[in-house]
Parts: sequence; C-alpha cells; structure tokens
Amino acid sequence: MSRHTPSMSVMVAAARKAARGLQRDFGEVENLQVSLKGPANFVTAADKKAEKVLFEELSKGRPGYGFLMEEGGEIEGADKTHRWIIDPLDGTTNFLHGIPVFAISIALERDGQLVAGLVYNPVTDEMFIAEKGQGAFLNDRRIRVAARRELGQAVVATGIPHLGRPEHPKFMAELGLVMNEVAGVRRMGSAALDLAYVAAGRFDAYWETNLAAWDIAAGIVLVREAGGFVSDMNGRDTMLATGGIVAGNEILSRKLGDLLKKAGKPA
Repeated sequence: MSRHTPSMSVMVAAARKAARGLQRDFGEVENLQVSLKGPANFVTAADKKAEKVLFEELSKGRPGYGFLMEEGGEIEGADKTHRWIIDPLDGTTNFLHGIPVFAISIALERDGQLVAGLVYNPVTDEMFIAEKGQGAFLNDRRIRVAARRELGQAVVATGIPHLGRPEHPKFMAELGLVMNEVAGVRRMGSAALDLAYVAAGRFDAYWETNLAAWDIAAGIVLVREAGGFVSDMNGRDTMLATGGIVAGNEILSRKLGDLLKKAGKPA
C-alpha cells in the first residue's frame, strides 16, 4: 500500500520507538511538578533522549542522510540529496504541564523538496503520515482538509508568541481581525499538530509566525497531501525560511491570508 513505502516504514518505526520514552517521561512529569527544582530540566532531557533515538533509528534505516534537528542542529550527511528535519517534542510547554497535546515530527527532504511527513501524538496514539503524491492518512484512514468556504463558519488555529517575543503587537492586530471574522480561534501549543489537524479537517485553517523549519516541515506535507494549501504570510513557498505559515483549503487559506495582510497595514 502507498503509505508503507520503505522510507515511511523507517519513519514510523523511529517515531514509535522515540514515543515509548516520551510516554514514560510524560507519566513522570506529574511527580516532578511538586519538586522544588521543577520539571524544566527533566523535559529538556526527555527532548534530547527522544531526539537521540530518532537520530539513531533514522541513521540506521537510511545511512548517510543529513539531519536538521531542534536540539542537535544541522548535520551534513554523505548523501547530500536527502535530509531529515525532526522535532522530537513539539509542544514542550504542554508536556511540561502534563497537557497531552504534543508530538514527534519527522519530515524527509529530497533535493530541497519536502517529500514525506509524519506527526505522531504518543498519548492519543494518532499517527498522521503523508508522502508526496500518495495522499495523507491518520492511522491508515485517508484524511482530507475541511471543505468550508466561509471564514464565518471556520475554526482557525494559531500560536501566540510567548514571553519576551517582540511580535506581540503584530499578533494582537492579527488576532483582532481574525476573531471578528471566524466562528472560533484555537491555540493548542503544537504547530505540528495544528497542521495535522488542518490536514484531518478538524481545523479549517491555521496561521502562525516565527516558527522553525522542524515545527512545520512534516505538517506542510500532510496539508498538501490532504488537498490543502500552505504558504508563507505573503502567499509564497518560503515557509521554512521565513517561519510564517498560512494553511487551509484553497479558498480559506487565501481568505485568511488576505485578512492577515490587513493587520500589517496602518488603519
């Protein structure tokens, strides 16, 4: 079947192995909440441990491929045409607080093009996978983006810039415009899952800025293969470089993008 190509099998096996450690560590977080030291250091360790497992498993399955990782940075491979882009724990703050909304994200890039993506939430055991030209799946069931065409009926996801980020005023302007036009705004705390939810039709659209490549690479493949559209804030294909993203079906992603452009203009 299309979703069990050798590359995807390697990705799924690596994600499941890393997930076992994260599930164990997530169970420990609650015990750590009461310690004076706090769980922050523990979560960093959980993150690094999961990344190490992913690195080892993916390297074993595909020797020579390069890596771009949240913790480990960029590692050049002997094979210059392929690169894994991975986030071992997207939704760290949720994980830290015992909120079961976080994911492992793995994308494969071939000759600079994203060709495969996997987003896995170990707590819900929901695995979203997609490969270029093969469609998108959630636990072996085909998924499609939602068909709603009006912003007024849409539930839209976003991410709120956290403490110490300079883009708060711009975000508040964007949120003010979007809130007045849509049925609801959601903030889940994991960009990878936001994009997976758009692919599955749970969210109608999504936007966020100042993201890293590993936050969104796998989700981009998922949305596209689920029949959706993804662009940066200016309607271009430079999401990984600019860190800005708008996603949804063709009509809603365009409407949301047009609306967000107004936020940057003086009233």
